[in-house]
Amino acid sequence: MPRSKNSSSAKNGPVTLAMVAARAGVSPQTVSNAINSPGMLRPETLERVSRVIEEMGYRPSRAAQTLRTRSSKLIGYGILPTLSSNPVLDRFLHALSQAADEAGYRILLFACPPGGPTLQGYEELLDQHKVDGFVLSGTARNDPRQAWLAKRGVPFVAFGRIWSGRQIGDWVDVDGASGTDAAVEHLVALGHRKIAFLGWERGSGSGDDRAEGWQRAMRRHGLPTRGRRAQTVGDIDAARTAVKPLLDAGATAVIAASDMLALGCYQSLRERGAAPGRDVAVVGFDDSPTAENLFPALTSVAQPLEEVGRECVRLLLARIATPDAPPERLLLEPSLVVRDSSGAAGDGTADSTESAE
Repeated sequence: MPRSKNSSSAKNGPVTLAMVAARAGVSPQTVSNAINSPGMLRPETLERVSRVIEEMGYRPSRAAQTLRTRSSKLIGYGILPTLSSNPVLDRFLHALSQAADEAGYRILLFACPPGGPTLQGYEELLDQHKVDGFVLSGTARNDPRQAWLAKRGVPFVAFGRIWSGRQIGDWVDVDGASGTDAAVEHLVALGHRKIAFLGWERGSGSGDDRAEGWQRAMRRHGLPTRGRRAQTVGDIDAARTAVKPLLDAGATAVIAASDMLALGCYQSLRERGAAPGRDVAVVGFDDSPTAENLFPALTSVAQPLEEVGRECVRLLLARIATPDAPPERLLLEPSLVVRDSSGAAGDGTADSTESAE
């Protein structure tokens, strides 16, 4: 009966580099070169050693690799308390982890204290030499992390732009303005003219970006925006209250800055005996897992999170390999996923008594 690849490991403990060397008839250094510097070996030697490595199921020691290369193969990712229950960030983290795994890296999670992005956690990991670089998310105005990491020469990439001051380092972001612009176009095509925007409080980088897309598209069509925008915190109950003046003013459609805010709009409509999708069109943002399970299913702007995860890993590894290369910044296009909540037809008339902001 043929032996399985790992039979030696099962009976005698883990397969070691020395065991591979003995089986292949080469020195331990040759095996090390086959793993870390294959170009140093003759093709026939590399082929023989590689075959034995595969047959024996040898896996290099991560600790030994770290000592030899000063690389931990770990990428730090700090989780902010305000984002810990965010389904969008959950999906991003899954995509990031998968992309890192395919590149031979692991994501090391650590908790950040409440109160917005701080340096705590980043300093501790660097002091302990635990990570090769960082992925940032939840970028905000006056975020201290990018400048601090750049000053110390620590590789990093951000999911999100720097919303104030000069741009620092590499980042990948989703064009939120393009997403809400597409939502307006969709609603205008259905005949809507009184299209409102339910967003976060002004000063939120991504929130202002999404509001800008709505406003830009409204102006392009000559539609009024004054009195059509409301702002709130990212809470369903607060959104339910904040959207009421927009509905009272006769909005036939509402674009929300997130699916969470769209849920608040659903609740407010039902309180007044109206139905989303039938009486007032509702569009969310993020295409969270909840969106397609609502009744009616929520039309929403989907972020390409798998692509964001892959690009974050690619940019970070490129920065690790070439620290002095020019920064790279990517703005990715979202897509509108149309469902039943935007089925309501508009009245097709603009309110001439209103003027643009």
